[in-house]
Amino acid sequence: MFTGIITDIGTIAAVEERGDLHVRIACGYDTGSIDIGASIACSGACMTVVELGPDWFAVDISAESVSRTAPGRWQVGGKLNLERSLKVGDELGGHIVTGHVDGVGTVASIAEEGDSHRFEIHAAAALAPYLAAKGSIAVDGISLTVNSVTDQPDGSTLFGLNIIPHTSAVTTLGSLATGDSVNLEIDVLARYLGRMEQLRALTSK
Repeated sequence: MFTGIITDIGTIAAVEERGDLHVRIACGYDTGSIDIGASIACSGACMTVVELGPDWFAVDISAESVSRTAPGRWQVGGKLNLERSLKVGDELGGHIVTGHVDGVGTVASIAEEGDSHRFEIHAAAALAPYLAAKGSIAVDGISLTVNSVTDQPDGSTLFGLNIIPHTSAVTTLGSLATGDSVNLEIDVLARYLGRMEQLRALTSK
């Protein structure tokens, strides 16, 4: 379980194909305080630590995880938003994030708005019902507030975000460009409400 508050930016230092991908990630964490088997969210995808060294940790990434995360995300030199798992008593500064990627979005536009930047991200039709203005969304693992939702004729949606300079500086958002892919996780409450609506619709037939 996570909060979507990024605590480090890691860099993929090495990638090996071992059936699954074995990915070594350089980080600023005190890795002496991390246990083998610990969970770390890597740009929104919950990964299990399988190996540790000074200033780095390694994870194994299944083909399923690769297929469900942003294309090209697991390449040497890539930057990852990192968050260690939530501990009982920690401050919940963002929102409840599970580290399960629900879909991949595309940055449709970025525009300056005061000192901040206004992002519009395109999300597929399958995620559209779970996005609402002033609701929560995790974008590459970052807890953010949806400021606007514009439904498209094909059922997909564009949702807007305002990114302040601090968030740009301490996450990978500051390096994103139009056309880039991002991992999306809908709010867990929206997920359960959506499931309840599906069941209600089935039982009412």
